[in-house]
Amino acid sequence: MTVHVAVGVIVDARRQILLTRRPDHVHQGGLWEFPGGKVEAGETLSKALKRELLEELAIAPLRTTPLLEIHHDYGDKAVTLDVHVVWEYSGEPEAREGQPMAWVDVSALTDYDFPAANEPIVAALVELFA
Repeated sequence: MTVHVAVGVIVDARRQILLTRRPDHVHQGGLWEFPGGKVEAGETLSKALKRELLEELAIAPLRTTPLLEIHHDYGDKAVTLDVHVVWEYSGEPEAREGQPMAWVDVSALTDYDFPAANEPIVAALVELFA
C-alpha cells in the first residue's frame, strides 16, 4: 500500500524555504523534510495540505502551485508525494508539535539530510530558484 502525502514547500518574502525535522521515533526519523502529511481517505489534496499545515505550523496556505509528484519505495514503505509551493500563507509559522524548524536559503538545502523521497524536491527547488 502506498501512502499519499501532501507536501508544502513554504517560501517566505526573502525566498527562504521552511524545513522541519522528523521526530526520531517515526519512519525516516531525525531527517529534515518539507512540512505536510498523509492525505486521509475521502480528503482532497488541497484540504489535506491546509489541514496538515495548520496542525503542524499554525498557517493556512493562500496561494500554491504544483511543483512535482514523486513516487518512492523505501522497501518497508511506499509513498507518493504531491508537492506544492506555498507562495502566500496566513499566520506566522510555529512548531506546534515541538519539532525543530529552520528557514533555509535554497543554496543551503544540500547541507541538510532529507529522506530519499525528498531529494527530487531539493533538485527542483534549486532549478526553480536558480
